[in-house]
Amino acid sequence: MLSFVRRLLNSKLGVPLTLGFLALLAVAFVLGDVTGRGNGGGRTATGDNAATVGKVSITEEELKRNVQGELRAFQRDRPGLDMAQFIAGGAIEGTLERMINAVALDLFGKKNGMTVSKRAIDAQILAIPGFNGLDGKFSEQAYQRALGSAGLTSEKFREELRRETIARQLTGPTEGASQVPNRLALPYASLLLEKRAGMLAVVPTAAVGLGAPPSEQEVTAYYTRNLARYVVPERRTIRYALVSAEALKAQAAPTEAEIANAFKAKAASYAARETRTISQIVIASKASADTLAAKIRGGLAIDAAARSVGLEAATLNALDKAGYADQTSEDAATAAFGAAKGATIGPVKAPLGWIVAHIDAVDQLAAKTLAQVRPDIVKELTDQKLTALEVAQRGKVDAALNANATFDEIVAGQKLTAALTPPLLADGRDATQPAATPSPTMVPLASAGFQAEPGDQPQMIPIGTDGSFALVSVDRITPAAAPPLGDIRAAVARDFQIDRASRAARKIAVEIVAKINRGKALTAALAEAGLKLPPANPIKASRAELAAAQQRVPPPLALMFSMTGKTAKLLEAPNNGGWLIVYLDTIVKGDASNQPGVVFAMRGDLGRNFGREYVAQFTTAIRRDIGVSKNSTAIAKARGDLTGNGGGQP
Repeated sequence: MLSFVRRLLNSKLGVPLTLGFLALLAVAFVLGDVTGRGNGGGRTATGDNAATVGKVSITEEELKRNVQGELRAFQRDRPGLDMAQFIAGGAIEGTLERMINAVALDLFGKKNGMTVSKRAIDAQILAIPGFNGLDGKFSEQAYQRALGSAGLTSEKFREELRRETIARQLTGPTEGASQVPNRLALPYASLLLEKRAGMLAVVPTAAVGLGAPPSEQEVTAYYTRNLARYVVPERRTIRYALVSAEALKAQAAPTEAEIANAFKAKAASYAARETRTISQIVIASKASADTLAAKIRGGLAIDAAARSVGLEAATLNALDKAGYADQTSEDAATAAFGAAKGATIGPVKAPLGWIVAHIDAVDQLAAKTLAQVRPDIVKELTDQKLTALEVAQRGKVDAALNANATFDEIVAGQKLTAALTPPLLADGRDATQPAATPSPTMVPLASAGFQAEPGDQPQMIPIGTDGSFALVSVDRITPAAAPPLGDIRAAVARDFQIDRASRAARKIAVEIVAKINRGKALTAALAEAGLKLPPANPIKASRAELAAAQQRVPPPLALMFSMTGKTAKLLEAPNNGGWLIVYLDTIVKGDASNQPGVVFAMRGDLGRNFGREYVAQFTTAIRRDIGVSKNSTAIAKARGDLTGNGGGQP
């Protein structure tokens, strides 16, 4: 497993996936079969072997199964990751290396008499949160359910835990070897303080110019050479029938009779009524409540009176008598609504103690007429009827789907209106206008359409949050392909001109770099280029600044710290913008001997890496001792099977 972590930290998929993955490693191991091959350490596998470790074979099928398991684990943090991207990021190689390391460590441990007791395995199983029930304790049902969902048996899982434990026992002490002496850290710390300064010049593509229009032969040849850059991703045209809340609103309009009945049903709430704002204290002892009430009647504010006994007064705003009774008691409501504004009532017995209350405000609300409340009644009735119509329509469509009705049959039977999307990309964009933002309706349609195939049963999917939904069926799939040259000739011709200008700019930049490296001054070399070039700009940085920037280091600065002094190098500018010339003028060596804080920090950084490096070297030595061989043909076939490329080419 440690080799898995080390590989992951350095893979193309990167650190962001690693951090979340490590936190859930135990559960991911169970549910995704991340670490193991799934067979006993001493069993020799049969069939085509991707690798052989000692006398144990790792078959092509085992390799594919583990790659698929690791992909599932990664997809928990990155749902959009697919198999092609995963394999392009080094999944085949990384998974096979982890499998080889796991078997090699296990065989080495057995060879040296290492064992793991059943009790130790039991303790590890009990400690995995994913096997706990609702009471937080280990559940046999949860354990078997988790293993079943991952296609594991208890014996197989225990074998993998045993192998993992052996690996930890072998590598744990080595990984912990993280002590680095000051003398070893000092050169690295001093290197961190190194500063460099130079100049950055550019030969822009625009300075060369696009030149003459290309010939038909040139455009055709350029299109053929660069066909991949013009490939449009797979597009899908989707048939759909939208059932929207907006379309159903006409049917949801309430009648006059319904409005009148709704008004009558709530006549009490529209009648004239009195509401009061009341501050109150609830106290357990009647004697204490009597004392408190006397203080308030004597002029002490109710909130101050409450604080004097360690309580806090609660204010109940704009309640009618029934509402106040619901929160207190009938007796309290009778007393409160029988008192004048500013009066203090109580103590009055309530379910939780004795109430002392102060009447803060009394408001008389006039009766409301039908005309006054009509808009609210209409909206409420419309919403109710609209919801009922949507539920009924959804139920009818769902029943038709359960009866295996086709898209056309459902549309005709439910009197829906069918429509056809333009060719959509997977994110909902119109493939004919890829720069335009997709409409909110197209995004869920595309999502559903890219999960189905022509001939599949239609799907019913929600659209928005207002209850609208759509019946969806795939009409046509257009595979990923480059459009015909005739359709994009103007764009290809311009790309050819830009590429030609970029190559011409590079030739000029190469000549400038050559002159500088022969001793000519940067400004003089630029002046002799024969083009009007922008002036060079100074650049400088320290290695510490580059380290702090991590992955955001500008490429010219990164290049400058890999050069020797008084030399120039060439770097391509982004987006065919031209060519950058990086010149390193001065190098100021760092000295951390009088900066113990920098040395101490470097010791920590080195220590964290030394342990992992020792583990890597230790595992490599074990592999040499056990003996490892790989079968490139089987590996390539596994790659082809996983990516859908039957040829199995890397």
